[in-house]
Amino acid sequence: MQTKYGKLFSEQELSEIRKKFYYVDEDVEGNKRLFFDNAGGSLRLKNAEEAFQRIDSMPDASEHSNKLALMLAEVEEQGRKDMRVIFNAKKGAIYTGYTASQLMMDVVRILSEHAKGTNCVTTILEHPSSFDAITMYAAKYGRELRVAEANKQTGGIDVETIISLIDKNTAILDCMVASNISGHIMDIETIVKKARAINPDIFIICDAVQHAPHGTLNPEEFGVDAMNFAPYKFFGIRGFGLMYVSDRVATLEHHKLSGKPANDWELGSPCTANFAAVSEIVNYVCSLAKIDDKQATNKRKLFENGMERIAEHERALLEILLEGTEKTSGLRHIAGIKVLMDDEDLNKRDLIIGIEFTSMTCTKAVEELEKRQVVAFERAATSMYSKRMVECFDSEGVVRLSPLHVNTPEEIEQFLNIAKEVAGLKF
Repeated sequence: MQTKYGKLFSEQELSEIRKKFYYVDEDVEGNKRLFFDNAGGSLRLKNAEEAFQRIDSMPDASEHSNKLALMLAEVEEQGRKDMRVIFNAKKGAIYTGYTASQLMMDVVRILSEHAKGTNCVTTILEHPSSFDAITMYAAKYGRELRVAEANKQTGGIDVETIISLIDKNTAILDCMVASNISGHIMDIETIVKKARAINPDIFIICDAVQHAPHGTLNPEEFGVDAMNFAPYKFFGIRGFGLMYVSDRVATLEHHKLSGKPANDWELGSPCTANFAAVSEIVNYVCSLAKIDDKQATNKRKLFENGMERIAEHERALLEILLEGTEKTSGLRHIAGIKVLMDDEDLNKRDLIIGIEFTSMTCTKAVEELEKRQVVAFERAATSMYSKRMVECFDSEGVVRLSPLHVNTPEEIEQFLNIAKEVAGLKF
């Protein structure tokens, strides 16, 4: 079904998609529920989990020379290629680690050591892993920290707000690809282009953790120096983080074994199972593609098309979530609910939304939703992960809703009826 902003998967397609994930409509204990907390860690792709378990059970070391070791080395090499498919990266280096936050903090440190300039620019919406790191290293190296404020209506950071803070002495620009509070997608391509027109030598860092499961990444094409994401928020496995670094960053001094090439960022024996799981994520997205045979030989083209179909379905779900259907009212039209950061143009939003229940705190609302078999998450001002962001929207906290492309229109309608019931409660 085509909506104003998207196109839903067919019922048959959705049925097949849902079979590929664990715990889509019930939890591990067999209890029925709506899982709307994918921004905290998405539903798990069965093939990714199974590939991880199969490979991780093997004692063979991919750096050795026996038959199975060589097979594992091939799995790793395919994983590296698939990581580049996700980043659309033909050059540069891929940096792997325990978490995306760990990688972000390390890259901020490295760039801060090598950058030239008297100030750094970040945004009020950044994840603490980048915001806190750039704050710490700006202070360490005596640089002024400039913070771009959010657009309270759209939930994003306007291009000109960021560019107005950049000058020829800006050492580093740190701007996330999409907000983990509002779902607003930043215009990274324009931001990078205008920033480099002012200072060609500026280092640019982008956190893509929240956007990666919803849209394509293009750091190399746009001219970004470092971009990260977390596979566990992209249908995959916890305990693994990925970051692209550009050619000019790849050879900067960083922790590595002295016998390895200057642009090598892998340390220690790799966990081959993580590489296998990433390959399964890419294979899954490519399986959703609907393009002709001539294009089908290019894996990145398949991946892009698959991600666009995911985005199309999710925009349609977001439209239903906000506007409702003939059967039920959308969040914009339910008494007792306020949609914050509500950009009208859904083409600029991922399937993440923040709402307030006027009769209760966000924490209480999350409790009431769970009583009714809905899992959401409170982004409260009492949390160090949320305080800076929600307060910039004049809020004490929001209920963050983050469905996924596996969800059906009927599940969105079910949620809207539950939200209306909760909104009518008095405390």
